[in-house]
Amino acid sequence: MAQRMLLIYNPRAGKGAFAPRLSEVVDMFVKGGYDVLVHPTQGQGEAMTYLKSLPEDISLVVAAGGDGTLDEVVNGIMLSGRKVPVGYIPMGSTNDFASSLGLSSVVIEAVGDILGGEECGIDIGDFNGHYFIYVAAFGAFTDVSYETDQDMKNVFGHVAYLMEGARRLGDLKTYHMTVTVNGETKTGDYIYGMVTNSTSVGGFKGVTGTDVKLDDGLMEVTLVRAPRNLADINDAVGGLLTGTAGQGLVDVYHTSEVVIEADTAVPWTLDGEYGGSPSSITIRVLPRACQVILDEQKDSNGVLGQKGGAEELPPLLKTILKGTGMENS
Repeated sequence: MAQRMLLIYNPRAGKGAFAPRLSEVVDMFVKGGYDVLVHPTQGQGEAMTYLKSLPEDISLVVAAGGDGTLDEVVNGIMLSGRKVPVGYIPMGSTNDFASSLGLSSVVIEAVGDILGGEECGIDIGDFNGHYFIYVAAFGAFTDVSYETDQDMKNVFGHVAYLMEGARRLGDLKTYHMTVTVNGETKTGDYIYGMVTNSTSVGGFKGVTGTDVKLDDGLMEVTLVRAPRNLADINDAVGGLLTGTAGQGLVDVYHTSEVVIEADTAVPWTLDGEYGGSPSSITIRVLPRACQVILDEQKDSNGVLGQKGGAEELPPLLKTILKGTGMENS
């Protein structure tokens, strides 16, 4: 008897490129031994709501869309109380999570990898009771991903994020916070922070560190304090991009929990989607809480993480520095 799976996809992700391949994808899964239930998402948050009542006979959930779609799918499964493995067909503009795991963005190849893959436990984060896959972030430009219009993403792809970010250069905010992590407490003014379980954030590799593992029970905390002058900005950007974070204005920790208390409400993004504006935040790692289907033989990074340094200066940071006259400093 065929196993039953749920294929849930975002019709608008990736310029709508998945829908024309739907029949071919379903056929591949049927030939692979699955009875396929198909559900196109109807709007933001709908996938999570749908999956809260996941039928008992579903043995696999496959998400086709961007990282935001995957975030909703994992949240829905977690809230359902079921432990169902997840396959991912990355169709978004950035696909950070897929990049970290070496997943193919070619639809048919991704389906083949799911059919031939194995379950691997991946850590996820608990953000005040909401789950995230690879990043929780606040501060400079973190609202760009969820406030960039979907039609603009479809037309311009990753450039849409850069255009929206450049528009906000003059609107950087500072947040006064007390941060407790690894038994240490610091108080300061911060312009940016992220808690990550990924080798890629915003489409750029290396900014989370050089020894990142996705199944070690730890996440990487990166905090950037408010610069006092242009030289401080240069130091902060350099610290993120050259692997010397922990010096100057940039602090980095490997931890299973971080507590942040702010003097005011702070908008956060969770996997590129709006995550609320709490002033008190506790983020914990849930070790290997999500079972992802991976073709380990083809996965160059995988759960063992990625070694190596950062890529060249990202275009958005080039734009920031150009605006301050520091692009070539």
